[in-house]
Amino acid sequence: MPTFRDLLSAAKAEITEIDTAGAESRIAEARAAGTPLTVLDVREPDEFDQGALPGVIHIPRGHLEAQIENRIADKSAPVIAYCAGGVRSAFAAKTLQDLGYTDVVSMAGGFGKWKDEGRDWKKPVVLTAEQRDRYGRHLLLPEVGTEGQAKLLASKVLMLGAGGLGSPAALYLAAAGVGTIGIVDMDEVDASNLQRQILHNLDRIGDRKVDSAKKTLTLLNPDVDVVTYDTRLDASNIMDIIAGYDVIVDGADNFPSRYLLNDASVKLGIPVVHGSIFRFEGMVSVFHPLQGPTYRDMVPEPPPAELAPSCAEAGVLGVLPGIIGSIQALETIKLLLGLGEPLIGRILSVDTSDMSFRTFNLRKDPANQVTYENRDRIIISDLEGLCAPGLHD
Repeated sequence: MPTFRDLLSAAKAEITEIDTAGAESRIAEARAAGTPLTVLDVREPDEFDQGALPGVIHIPRGHLEAQIENRIADKSAPVIAYCAGGVRSAFAAKTLQDLGYTDVVSMAGGFGKWKDEGRDWKKPVVLTAEQRDRYGRHLLLPEVGTEGQAKLLASKVLMLGAGGLGSPAALYLAAAGVGTIGIVDMDEVDASNLQRQILHNLDRIGDRKVDSAKKTLTLLNPDVDVVTYDTRLDASNIMDIIAGYDVIVDGADNFPSRYLLNDASVKLGIPVVHGSIFRFEGMVSVFHPLQGPTYRDMVPEPPPAELAPSCAEAGVLGVLPGIIGSIQALETIKLLLGLGEPLIGRILSVDTSDMSFRTFNLRKDPANQVTYENRDRIIISDLEGLCAPGLHD
């Protein structure tokens, strides 16, 4: 029967080993060139929590076969595997080769030698056992992982409204682990809200919407700090309220609120995930003052009030805000984590009557002077002469 040493020798005879200096050089070259290279840590979680190379994927050796193909889909991409001393990574490299990975090396000496030689390492973000369980499906995504989840937990998102759009958006952002969610709304829960505003329930009729929303979100995820603003946004308070938030989710249903939010967010450079609904149709876009067009590029001037009926006047299919609000939550998470291609410079239009999704390009309006470059000249003022300010219901 073969011994452990026999198995190790056999594995090392079939793989390629690289020393720590060679590994460091390959990592630096790949990152400088922007070419793909995965550094794979196969140690146990308690070892990983004590320190690791920056930007690694962590899969304990015992879970490697089950998880690797979901975490590293491209089997031709280069992989540097390491453990504490080079033994487990040798077996891991052999396993990866058996699974069809064609460019795998094991780092001899492992993390112990890397650290002793004074090379770059850091203590990874550590989630609690409860958080690892709660966000486990996120942690399996290489685009999110532990670092991405920690970034969500440190993020701050402001919801403009706890109504039809704000309800699904806030629920999914809280479930995702966004650490601070601010909610601006000055209404109280009404029976007519319950057809679509899923943050609330029958027992909350007559309660302040921000209080009802806080109860629901806190019960869903106690990790989330819900900050409430039971007030109407206006020129006197909007700058103080929105300052410090990473993203604003816009659920306003009237033009004064939208223009006010646009001008304040542009002045502070805060991206806004815009959503709107009407009857069976909805739309979503991302207005990022630093990267693309904003609301005034899409709607330079507000239409007359009689041409912009509210949902209370025209009606809305109850499930529609669930679709649009969920897309707003998704776009918010993409912004927070730098994932994919957010709807910056694009408008996603949804028509549920025939279930069609269309995307339109949006360009900056050269006549628009409310820009981040002109931020020092932006004057925050209320838009008069239209419908009264309010929030999406």
